[in-house]
Parts: sequence; structure tokens; C-alpha cells
Amino acid sequence: MDAKSETRGEEWGPFGRPLFDDPSTRALERVGVVDVGSNSVRLVVFDGAARSPAYFYNEKVMAGLGQGLAQTGRLSPQGRVRALDALKRFAALARGMNLPPLTCVATAAVREAEDGPEFQAEVERATGLKLWVIDGQEEARLSAQGVLLGWPEAEGLVCDIGGNSMELAEVSGGKVGRRVTSPLGPFRLQQVPGGKKGLAAYIRETVEKLAAEVGTGHDRIYLVGGSWRAFARLDMERRKYPMTVLHEYRMGPQSVLQTVNWIAENDIDALRARTGTSAARMDLVPLASQVLRQLVLTFHPKEIDVSSYGIREGLLYEQMPDRLRMRDPLVEACRYAERTMARMPGFGKKLYAFILPLFAAASEERLRIVKAACLLHDTTWRAHPDYRAEVCFDNATRANLGGLSHQERVFLGLALLHRYKNSRAGSRLEPLFTLLNAHQIQEAEVLGKAMRFGAMFAVKSPEEAGTLVWRPKKKVLELRLNARSEALFGEVAQARFKSLADALGAEAKVTLVNA
Repeated sequence: MDAKSETRGEEWGPFGRPLFDDPSTRALERVGVVDVGSNSVRLVVFDGAARSPAYFYNEKVMAGLGQGLAQTGRLSPQGRVRALDALKRFAALARGMNLPPLTCVATAAVREAEDGPEFQAEVERATGLKLWVIDGQEEARLSAQGVLLGWPEAEGLVCDIGGNSMELAEVSGGKVGRRVTSPLGPFRLQQVPGGKKGLAAYIRETVEKLAAEVGTGHDRIYLVGGSWRAFARLDMERRKYPMTVLHEYRMGPQSVLQTVNWIAENDIDALRARTGTSAARMDLVPLASQVLRQLVLTFHPKEIDVSSYGIREGLLYEQMPDRLRMRDPLVEACRYAERTMARMPGFGKKLYAFILPLFAAASEERLRIVKAACLLHDTTWRAHPDYRAEVCFDNATRANLGGLSHQERVFLGLALLHRYKNSRAGSRLEPLFTLLNAHQIQEAEVLGKAMRFGAMFAVKSPEEAGTLVWRPKKKVLELRLNARSEALFGEVAQARFKSLADALGAEAKVTLVNA
């Protein structure tokens, strides 16, 4: 039986049912997943766009189930109590939400502890929840699939760190390749003898063994796990980085090494206070940072990227048909947002077609952001008009959107800001604009002002009222206005068309044509 079949156990694995009956599924009904790890126990309820599920509910308890496991061979007594209490609550919450049966996955602590089976039985008796205990290889595969859910083009090595283990898995071409597991979780490292030198030697030898199994020719390492996210938040703090969204945060190898040293040189409690990290999580960061340092020194990646997606998302990806996996998670999330939040669902597609002539020379990567902006352009209409522009920006930069770099988030946010507001001067958001260069800022302004004009020019379909012709060499922006729609080109529309032309540094020209 292959690993995939082993995880399923039954035809539909831990879920016990198909989540995507139809390959063309656009929406996902609420699905609850519980991840019982060595350090934390978490409930996530997914909802929304099938290809890019949103977090309807998310709760975590730092139970410390695997604390002391390396020393005693058993689960932490206090951790067992806290984990069981959390699972009782999660089961009650699921009933209150009328969810289908929760899917519960347990990793290193439960699978390695002598009393792991006993804890499984206790959980089932007390809550009715069945824990699916997965091995290290399967944990690595599911974590890697979680990365692929949000990062379809991911190429490199996924590194998932928990309390008692660390897994590595190759990702390439949308597939998971070689995968290995190791005892490099911080709880286990606390028990390594020999002081700092002994710990450093143990980490180095273990990482080198892992490298022999999965190779070192990986340009990128994708980090999964709470300890890595806490490290990334500290890297942001050290660098005075203007955005605190952790998903798709990218670090260079030198930055990682500098932050490792910075953590060692500073008071850990002071750092915790500055970043809002929990004490239980921060206690593990110094050890995790030593592992990350060795990963950088051994694998020599060009870039280290943070993923907020892992095992839980990997379980969803497991059931997605290939046709669904091939869709762009960003565009799918924006389509869902438009369908559920916009005044006129479907208008975003028409708006995109109307302004597309302005982006004839744009790359495919840029066009997907243009499409996303058009789909989102009206989703914050309920916000107060005085704050609508900032709400748009906040939604784009902070929302749970996959397939977006931080620069793309700011570009999208700035375009949506200009969809509602001509000027960005004096905005409290200005520090974030520094993630873009001058050309990108100007391009985002053009996109925003194009949407600002197109969205109000004709509420049914702007293309039926007129078409845009952009001559970049002559610096002329022409609106070919259908004669029968001349009344639509009123004072406000004229002002917005002129503002768009000004953003392009172009002459505004209007030509009447017969329909």
C-alpha cells in the first residue's frame, strides 16, 4: 500500500467523505480540521473558495503534549490534560457550528509516546474524535502539499518543524518528491547533552545526514511551523520591515544568519514583548533558530520563504482533483469574494476586459494581479466612504490570499486604494509603499484610476458604452464613446478619465462612434 493509501485508511482518508464531488467545484462547505502536535493543538474550520479556502474559525492551545517526551518516553501529564480539554472544547464548538465530523491528525508526540495509543483511546471516549496518527514521512508529504495549496509554483525544499520532529520534503512541478523526518524538534533538542558545543555538533551532524538523503541543490527553503513563523516575525522586527504578514515573507541567507545572532545577543523576554509572541512559543525559538542556521549553512539556499500553510491545508489539497489544483488560488479567492461581497457579481470580468488595452504589454504575472484587482474592486462598498480606500488596502495586504508575494500585496492594495481615491499623499499606509519602486507605484496608480473610471462609466458593461485605446508611444489615451451612450460621459466620468490620462502622462482624447 502506498503512502497516500495509508493516509486515507479508507477511500476518503481522515475526512471519511469526498470534499470535492465535482471537479468544477468553486466553493467549499465548512470543513473542520484538528492538528494535534507536540507543542500545539489547533482547530481550523475552512470555508469559501475551494482552491483557496478561508479560515472561518481558527483556535490554538499551546498544550505542550510532547514536552519531556525524549526524556520519559511518555506524553507530558500536564500536556495531556490541556490537550484533552482543548479537544473537548473543539468537539463542542463543531457541534455548535453544525459541522460534519472533525478530522483530527496527530503527529510526532502521539506517534512516538508509549502512552500514545492510550491517549488516542481516551480522546475517543471523552470526545468521540478519532485521532489519525501519521508517520514522519506522511507528515512531510502533507506539509509539502499544504505549501503547494498556496504556492502552486513552489520549487525547493519544504521544512516543517514541530516540537519533537522536523520534516523535509522536495517540491517540484506541483509534486512532492523525496521526504525525510528527523528528531530536530526543539523539545528533543532540550535533552541533547554536551552544552552549546554538543548541541551544535548534534544539529550539524543530523542536518548533514538529511542533506545526504534529499540533496542540497535547492534554491529555496519553505518554512512551515510555529517556531519558524516566530523566527520570521523577529527577522521583521530586526529589519524594521513595514509589513507583518508572515505568509510568503522572504529572507535571504545572510539575513537569517544575522537574525540568529541578534536573537542570541538580546533578552528573549524583551523580544517576545516587542513581537507579541507567546511565552510558550518564544521558549523554543532560540533552539529552532540554531537548526535554521545549520540548514542555511548546509543547503546554501538563495532564499528562505515562510508558509502559513501546512498539514491542515495539505489534507484539503489531498482531495482536490487535478483540475481544481491547476486553478490560480489568488484569482479563485477573488472570484469568491466578488460573488459573496460585491454589489454586482460578475462585473469584475467586464471591468477587466474594458481596461485590458492599458496592459497589452504586461506580463502574465502582472495580468493576474490586474484581474484580481478588478474582481475585488467593489468588495468593500459597505465601508464608510471616508475609509473605503484604506479598507481596500488593508484587505489586500492582510487578507488570507495565496499566491501573492508581499510586493504584489502592496501593489494590489495600492491599486485598490486608487480605485477609491485619487491621491495617496499623507496616507498612514505610506511606509508600506516602500516595498515598491517608483515604476510599480505609478503602475498601481494607473490600474486604480482605470478601475475608478471604468467602474462608474457604465454600471451594466463599460465595453458596451465605449472602448479604450492606448497609444504609449504617442502618449495618447483615447475613449471611443458609442454615440448612444454619450449621456454616460458626464462631468464626473470626464474628470476620472482625465485623471487616468494624467496618471499615464498622456493626452486625453474622446471620439464619438456610431454603435
